[in-house]
This record gives sequence, structure tokens and C-alpha cells, in this order.
Amino acid sequence: MLEASNNNELPAIPGKRYFAIGEVSELCGVKPHVLRYWEQEFPQLKPVKRRGNRRYYQRHDVIMIRQIRSLLYEQGFTIGGARQQLSGEQAKDDATQSHQIVRQMRMELEALLQILKR
Repeated sequence: MLEASNNNELPAIPGKRYFAIGEVSELCGVKPHVLRYWEQEFPQLKPVKRRGNRRYYQRHDVIMIRQIRSLLYEQGFTIGGARQQLSGEQAKDDATQSHQIVRQMRMELEALLQILKR
């Protein structure tokens, strides 16, 4: 999910909090109607909607769009394959995080047990 590794020809993402759809279109090399379509196809892509149903993308959305673009245009995935690839990465991240939480809880419980044994 690194932005620079597979998107060398794309401009750097400015340090802004929100981006309009036109800005994201230029940053990612994808037309606005394609971005709106991808919102329907990829549940991970959810820009903030404000007045008049205007979309405002955050940095993580721009990075996600670049990853989707890479999967579809550079790696040759279908929409379904890209969706599956992204959800698989999400599941791996969630499993790793859950494993770390369980490990931390176990260490805390063992420390508590040592205190109670005294």
C-alpha cells in the first residue's frame, strides 16, 4: 500500500487534509467518473460527502485509489480480482493486529498472575 513503489510517474500527494474529486483525478491519473464508479465497486473507498453531495477524499483514500489503479491498469487485475486482493490485504492486517492484541493481553495477564501469586 505504499504510494511511491508502484506509482512512480504520479505526482506527490500534497500535505492537505481533504482533496476535491478533480484534484484526486489529477493526482491519480484517473478521470472523475472512474473514481465515482470505483466508489461503488470498492467498499474500502468512502470519501466524505458534504454540501450538495460533494466528495472530499482524504490522504488514505488517495493512496487506496493509487493502489486500485495499479492493480487494474498495471498488474492486469479485473475489478473483482482487485476487490478480492484488497480485502485479502485488509484481512491480513486485521489478523496481525488481533494477534498483537492477544499477545499483549496474555503478557499482562501473566504479569497479573505473578502479582497475585506473591
